Amino acid sequence: MTSLRAAHRILPESEPRKGSSQLDFLLFQLIVAQRITQFLRAGLAHRHGQGNGLGKSGFGDLRHKIIMSNPSAIRIMPCLDMQNGRVVKGVHFVNIQDAGDPVACARAYCEAGADELAMLDITATVENRPTLLEVVKRVAEVTTIPFTVGGGIKDLASASAVLAAGAGKISTSSAAFRHPQVIAEMVRELGPSKVTVAIDVDRNPSLPSGYEVYIDGGRTATGKDAVEWAKEVDGYGVRCILPTSKATDGARTGFDLPLIRLMAKATSAELVASGGAGTLEHFLQAAEAGATVLLAASVFHFGIVSIPELKAFLRQHGCQIQMSN
Repeated sequence: MTSLRAAHRILPESEPRKGSSQLDFLLFQLIVAQRITQFLRAGLAHRHGQGNGLGKSGFGDLRHKIIMSNPSAIRIMPCLDMQNGRVVKGVHFVNIQDAGDPVACARAYCEAGADELAMLDITATVENRPTLLEVVKRVAEVTTIPFTVGGGIKDLASASAVLAAGAGKISTSSAAFRHPQVIAEMVRELGPSKVTVAIDVDRNPSLPSGYEVYIDGGRTATGKDAVEWAKEVDGYGVRCILPTSKATDGARTGFDLPLIRLMAKATSAELVASGGAGTLEHFLQAAEAGATVLLAASVFHFGIVSIPELKAFLRQHGCQIQMSN
């Protein structure tokens, strides 16, 4: 019975709507069969001493495989910005305020139907230290969705340590910019689906795209055109790029849509929209601009927008939404 209850959690949340085509219904049946098969195989592997096939994040790795089989679906990704072991949130990368306990936040977001979870140690790079692995372990233990960790990941060894602590993917930014060969090494050794490159930017009208790359948690200007850097990152085979605009971060005035459009046009990687969500409409605008993962922090942390409400809104406006866990 326990296995049946667990299997139910990975089934689609609803059948095709009334009036759907026969093809829609057949696709629905295929998804159900695929998920049940994957679940049963994972259980058999566990019984034969091969591990559970799901990683420390429960169903996270299995859900990641299902998600990647349908990468065009829009996914919702709450973000836990971490400082001193606590979730925090600022505006324009400053004015930091406390937003809660990371384990409690992670558990709540999984239960609310989030599709992925990000955790960024926002001071690790400037403090020249690795990501807090103990916090990663604690969060991974309660996380049932794909889990990305960033901050202080400067080489293959630090990336591997974060994955060993329970993360499903890593995100690197400053180290990747300073030493681009690190990207190639991580993609080669860890696999392209495990590596996200984050790009912090601010507006600079003197550059061709109008955007400049910043590193060290948004503190250091580089003089590098952000879209050109995104193209270089894309060339290493990275499957996910996470641009965040300092101009909109935490302001709740909307994502930087021109930035999303430029990067979506210039690269083949998935784009994560990050920085600026304040209303339901803002998420829809980001999806229409070319983002497939919609990341936000304060609107979720402080109850301004709920994940079920957001998913319903996006569906109503014609977006294909990732099925909930």
